[in-house]
Amino acid sequence: MLFGNYKHTVDKKGRVFIPAKLRDSLGESFMICCGISGERCLCVYSNEEWEKLVEKINTLPNTKSSSVKRFLFSGAFTVECDAQGRILIPTTIREYAQLESEAQIVGMSTNLEIWNSASWEEKIQQYTPESVASIMEELNF
Repeated sequence: MLFGNYKHTVDKKGRVFIPAKLRDSLGESFMICCGISGERCLCVYSNEEWEKLVEKINTLPNTKSSSVKRFLFSGAFTVECDAQGRILIPTTIREYAQLESEAQIVGMSTNLEIWNSASWEEKIQQYTPESVASIMEELNF
């Protein structure tokens, strides 16, 4: 399970450090792509979780799945960590997520999100204990 929130710098070459406990869950190589939740962030998936996502997309009718596939697959890349635990984020998706100097790496259970730190701070301000509690009520928790 991927969880936690980590702030790391994005170096001039576009590399960002992935913490060891997250790397262990992701495997030697993994997928990175533009976020599909309507946010300008990046998503990182283990190969196993990526295959599950692709299978779900393939259950959509062709008219819908084609749009999703064009968006998702055109901005998807296989990445590996270097000896220092960094991944190189390809320029196109780094620009999409506006990653420049700092990135927020957020565990989302089955995947990671990588955010521009300023965008993350703005996003997280939307959540309050009350708003989360109202969502949890739907789960009868």
